[in-house]
Amino acid sequence: MPHCKDPLFQMDTTSERIQRHGKELWDRLRARGAAPEKILDDRPLRPFSLGEVAEILGVSGSYLRQLSIDGVGPTPELGTAGRRSYTLRQINELRSYLASTRPKEALKFCPRRREGEKLQIISVAGGPSTTTTSLYLTQGLALQGFRVLAVDLDPKGSLSEMYGYFADIYPVYNDSMYAAIRYDDDRVSMHDVIRPTHFDGLHFVPGSFELSEFEEESSRRYRSKWGYPDASIRMVEALKQVEANYDVVVIHCAPECGGFLTVGAFEAATGVLVMARPQLADIAKTVMFLNFFSHFVSLIEKAGRSVNYDFIKFLVTRHNPRDVSEQEAIALLRASLGDDLLTATVWESDAIREAGLKNRSLYELSAGAVGRSAYEQAMETLNSTNAEVMDIISEVWGRPPMYVLQASRSTAEGKANSQSRGLSK
Repeated sequence: MPHCKDPLFQMDTTSERIQRHGKELWDRLRARGAAPEKILDDRPLRPFSLGEVAEILGVSGSYLRQLSIDGVGPTPELGTAGRRSYTLRQINELRSYLASTRPKEALKFCPRRREGEKLQIISVAGGPSTTTTSLYLTQGLALQGFRVLAVDLDPKGSLSEMYGYFADIYPVYNDSMYAAIRYDDDRVSMHDVIRPTHFDGLHFVPGSFELSEFEEESSRRYRSKWGYPDASIRMVEALKQVEANYDVVVIHCAPECGGFLTVGAFEAATGVLVMARPQLADIAKTVMFLNFFSHFVSLIEKAGRSVNYDFIKFLVTRHNPRDVSEQEAIALLRASLGDDLLTATVWESDAIREAGLKNRSLYELSAGAVGRSAYEQAMETLNSTNAEVMDIISEVWGRPPMYVLQASRSTAEGKANSQSRGLSK
């Protein structure tokens, strides 16, 4: 080893040598642009093409083009050959304009909850796909005009990293959900721990190692004279502080989440989305999770607080539609769960995996970044899943479902466009 010849290196303590290795590796990663420069990566979100905006809003591209020509609404950026593109903030400005000029379609363009419609709090739990599902659900909701808050309860901050927040690399203090629910005098307002993302309308509460401290403290209280801690009540109270600011809260319950945090997520929730992989061994794990879920809910009920969810739904993830055994596993799930199993499944996708390696979602990348065919196929399954969840939310609010139909139309139009591109080559 070349370092052994360096007399300064030989004088280092073991801890200093380890630290030196870490610093050298980190410096090389930063030189290659593969390491974050700061705790919150304030990367911009890419602009969306006119065609993408038309699909998101459910209007024609020619209609949007004419609005731009007439000088109505936000001014898009003009690229090569006069191609128009919009930021997400501009898309939301278009929503407000369209809702005011086409009042009969106001809910379509501006889906924010109205008076009397309660905040929807969705706990995403039950498997290794919770991070990916939480990411795409929150971003998909934001793209459709909802005001969204994501709460990362993972001590490793896996969801937070996808938003560009690196608490595991840069140590933080009192900057996660822990700060809003902790037991001592350093507890802060929920408003103080919410951070923006590069998606207009989407905020998040970071996950960090501090959440493990909350679990430990809750466990000590459970074994002490205080008895069962009020961890879940604290979660409910914290979310109530910001209730007026959002339409949907998505709580990310990673497998690493401890019991007290998970109970809090389940008590705060109005609905639960459970992950299920279409393999028999993984379905057995889903059964084990449901036993834990039932136990946690029973603890809340024994404390004298009722639990009445608007929905408990199951989502099949990492699905290979060409695998016969997985089709049989989905049939088993469907026979057992009925309509509680979402119709859409999220396919196993190299595009999703490749985007994840870049700490990005497919919503943040163009089709060329991962391959158009893989991109379009993955987006179809993700958008179909999000559409079902949005229709469930709509039904809870007493609105007619419309998102699945809109997603189906977009998929059909997208396939037609792809075929036309192939014929034109």
